[in-house]
Amino acid sequence: MAAKPLLKWAGGKRQLLPALRRFYPADFGRYIEPFVGSGAVFFDLVNAGRLHGKEAVLVDSNADLIGCYEAVRDRPEDVVRALDDLAAGHARDARAHYYRVRDERFNPQRERLRQADGRIEYSAELAAMLIYLNRTGFNGLFRVNSKGEFNVPAGRYEKPNIVDRDRLRLVSDALGADGVRLVVGSFDVVRDIAEPGDFLYFDPPYAPVSATARFTSYTSRTFGSTDQQRLQQLVVDLVRRGCHVVVSNSTAKEIERLYDGNAEARAAGLHAHRAMARRSVNSDAGRRGPVAEYLITNIR
Repeated sequence: MAAKPLLKWAGGKRQLLPALRRFYPADFGRYIEPFVGSGAVFFDLVNAGRLHGKEAVLVDSNADLIGCYEAVRDRPEDVVRALDDLAAGHARDARAHYYRVRDERFNPQRERLRQADGRIEYSAELAAMLIYLNRTGFNGLFRVNSKGEFNVPAGRYEKPNIVDRDRLRLVSDALGADGVRLVVGSFDVVRDIAEPGDFLYFDPPYAPVSATARFTSYTSRTFGSTDQQRLQQLVVDLVRRGCHVVVSNSTAKEIERLYDGNAEARAAGLHAHRAMARRSVNSDAGRRGPVAEYLITNIR
């Protein structure tokens, strides 16, 4: 069986994998993913045997995501048992159970386990709650309010797959492989990590293609134009360093100006390619479907 993403995540890349595979380098040193999210590319590389014997550094600024992955990596059987209990409660009274878990258990416990540096030392129980809320919440979103509290409403699912033992154990094995490291941090921590020959895949929150298309609330802060510019400068620096780099983003004019229409980026060897991907996180069902995205890379 192949390892697949454990969590639904806004902007997840499973639909884009066929296009992304064209730009996996034939040979590389470490694999580094600074916005790991659902980890679709990481798991795709694992399944293809491309990371065997290699180091992988998986980074995300979302402390809940990394904390959940750490608990799944270290205590998969305890996470499964806790999910069994949550699934039983959901079967009795789905909507009421969801809100009790979210408001009376999940949010208070994650605050108690939050460290001074912002990391969250997830227990197996807390990881199971995040997986449960992810599988049963509206559209599989992760969203927090201005106080940092998870506030996604309950979804409407007839039979949500809350306990997927095989998938969870495969994810645990992949994350627990020798050389795999999980890091809570901003994308620019890779500036001090990446070396010539490393393969880096950047999947940032996408620049909005319209005033109503913005969706950057993965954490309590947004990812705006200044962040996109900082990312572009980092990508150019890494390419000049001798790294293999792929960036996915929207086809917003802002991104076109930063990469396809930018002399510095083009001189460094970056090329912007268009690919089609199906998106399903829009609250308006009429706006879900195939959309064009950029894949920006120095890999030929």
